[in-house]
Amino acid sequence: MMALRRRRYSVDLAGLQAICEMNYLRLQRLMPNWQERDQWQIVLQHADQPGQTLLIQIIERCRYTSTVRLHYPRRNPWLHALQMEVRLYHDANMAEVVAAYDQRRFSGVYPYPNEQMLQPDEKHQLNVFLGEWLGHCQRLGQSGQVITLDAL
Repeated sequence: MMALRRRRYSVDLAGLQAICEMNYLRLQRLMPNWQERDQWQIVLQHADQPGQTLLIQIIERCRYTSTVRLHYPRRNPWLHALQMEVRLYHDANMAEVVAAYDQRRFSGVYPYPNEQMLQPDEKHQLNVFLGEWLGHCQRLGQSGQVITLDAL
């Protein structure tokens, strides 16, 4: 019998760039007047449940980039709170996840298996998840008043 050989994962750079461009557009829609404000509160309403709040906060502004923190508190003790940092590249109109779940700087490809149990395409998956999450916020979210992180 011949052993099956797995193909090594290779980065789809054009696909990742397209995802990052869409994430930039989604964030721009959720953060109106982003040049003048530092935070936004999006309340997500689900059918018969009380709304939960996503806090979007700009934590760094530079000439060509900004860094945004997304914080969505957990409702259940068995779920981790969503917390991500996303870098917006204004000259390229792209947004990329740079930190998530207490980890920073993701490689394009990871060997598998690895000690952290990261997927070979972890960076790609995080950016896809961000896009799905932002789309969900656009569909179900309502803008609320600005609050501070201390209130959470």
